[in-house]
Amino acid sequence: MEYIFLHLPQALVVLGLILLAIEVLVLGFSTFVLFFVGLGTIITGILMALGILPTSMLNALLATAVISTIVALISWQPMKRLQNKGEIHQVKNGMIGEKFTLFEDLAVGKTITHRYSGINWQVKANESLTAGTEVKITEMQVGLLTVEQVI
Repeated sequence: MEYIFLHLPQALVVLGLILLAIEVLVLGFSTFVLFFVGLGTIITGILMALGILPTSMLNALLATAVISTIVALISWQPMKRLQNKGEIHQVKNGMIGEKFTLFEDLAVGKTITHRYSGINWQVKANESLTAGTEVKITEMQVGLLTVEQVI
C-alpha cells in the first residue's frame, strides 16, 4: 500500500485506464459513470505528476470528484446523443432475392398469406400483381415479405 502512496500519480492514471476499459469493454459504454470517473482520475494523476496538484490521497479524491463532475456536466448531452443514435439497416440474409410464384392476386396496400420455407408469411407489394406472377423478395420484416415482380 505504501508503494501506491509513493507513486500516487501513476496509480491514478492506471486506475483511470482500468475504469475506462471496464466501461467500454465490459459495459459497452452503456453507463457513463465509470467513463467520467476514469477521465477524472487520469486528469488528476496527470496534474499531480506535473506538480500542479499536491500529492496526497485527500487531494486525489477531491480533485477526481470535482474534475469528474466538470467533465460530466460538459459532455453529458453530446454523449447521450451519441448513445441514442440508432441506425436502421436491412439485415442481409439468404432470402433476399429469392423468387417464387404468387398463387393469388396481390393488391397494393393488401397482404396475402404465402407459405415459404416452411413458414406462413404475409406478402405485400408496392404494385398490383396477379396470380401466377413470378416475384422476388426485396425486403423482410418479422412475418412480412415485400416482393416485386421479376422482370
